Amino acid sequence: MDIAFVIILGALWGSFANVCIFRLPGEKGVVSGRSYCPKCENKIAWYDNIPIISFFLLRGKCRSCKTSISIQYAIVEAINIISFVTIYYFFGISITTILLMILSLSFLIIFFIDLKHFIIPNVLTFPMMFVGFIKSFDPNLDSLFPNYLNSLIGGLLGYGIIWAIIYFYKQVRKKEGMGLGDAKLLAVIGFWFGWISIPFVLFFSSVIALLWVVPDLIKKSKKLTSQIPFGPYIILGLILFIVSKQKLLILL
Repeated sequence: MDIAFVIILGALWGSFANVCIFRLPGEKGVVSGRSYCPKCENKIAWYDNIPIISFFLLRGKCRSCKTSISIQYAIVEAINIISFVTIYYFFGISITTILLMILSLSFLIIFFIDLKHFIIPNVLTFPMMFVGFIKSFDPNLDSLFPNYLNSLIGGLLGYGIIWAIIYFYKQVRKKEGMGLGDAKLLAVIGFWFGWISIPFVLFFSSVIALLWVVPDLIKKSKKLTSQIPFGPYIILGLILFIVSKQKLLILL
């Protein structure tokens, strides 16, 4: 697989990720229907919908109504290109590469949806749980992935820990804390990477979240009871886990 093809693939799927990020929270279809400007609702021509390139050619504005286009569109596409190229660099042409590209695309969509809307769509987490568990029956996959027993324990542990936190928080504070979307997301990670990933991801996601929120707490722009999207921190914690595990495997 040539690197240029991977870049194009990353850009195209990054563009699709933007469609999902925009439409899924409103429960709109992501397969049918052309892209359109949210402001003037004019259809976007193919030459104005080329990933990253069109954004800069149009100077970040809609051709029809001149409304500013969010830089997020270009950022999402760029992140997906970097993600696909990185995965291909480390795993080459393999089933592992395809699986990790699917997972990274799904998590990219979840990251930005949760960041803005505080929701993690079931339409993404449930299929990823299924794929994560089914792939564990293939003994020929990269050692990054666990066997089916480890995968099953990981999925149940990931969901169970967050569910327990939600339950006990509600009993003590008499109100909702974390959402079940976070439990499902951690279950996905457990199914994909086994139970060993759960404590690592939980610890580092909590540390990252704390470091990110502390400045706002000091400035009093947020309170300890303020709602924050925890999904993005879980995903960042997973990235740290994968990087750390790969370094360990290289050393061994």
